[in-house]
Amino acid sequence: MTSAGEKQHYALVLLKYLFEHLPKTTTVGLLYDIGCQLERSCRKWRLLDEEILSRLKFGISVFHAYGYQWPCQIIYHPRKCVGFGLSDGEGCEHLWSSLKMLIPTL
Repeated sequence: MTSAGEKQHYALVLLKYLFEHLPKTTTVGLLYDIGCQLERSCRKWRLLDEEILSRLKFGISVFHAYGYQWPCQIIYHPRKCVGFGLSDGEGCEHLWSSLKMLIPTL
């Protein structure tokens, strides 16, 4: 959880904080580069309460989905999951791409 690479504990803290401030009937879709790994960790180690997990739908951002094995793509690809619509999970990348002209070159 705290080793090099993706640090799942940051996502867990953010999710716990988010669900503390949402109505109890709200469902959240989470598109994350390692969404499949995060869900497995949460369920295996009970890192999030079942009350939160039951209101959370995990997915993998479109760009990263193709790096995963086929069974993982079928379950977590946002185009295969009900509720994600045409979301691709690359919102931050789109934002930075649109702002790149404001960043001076070295």
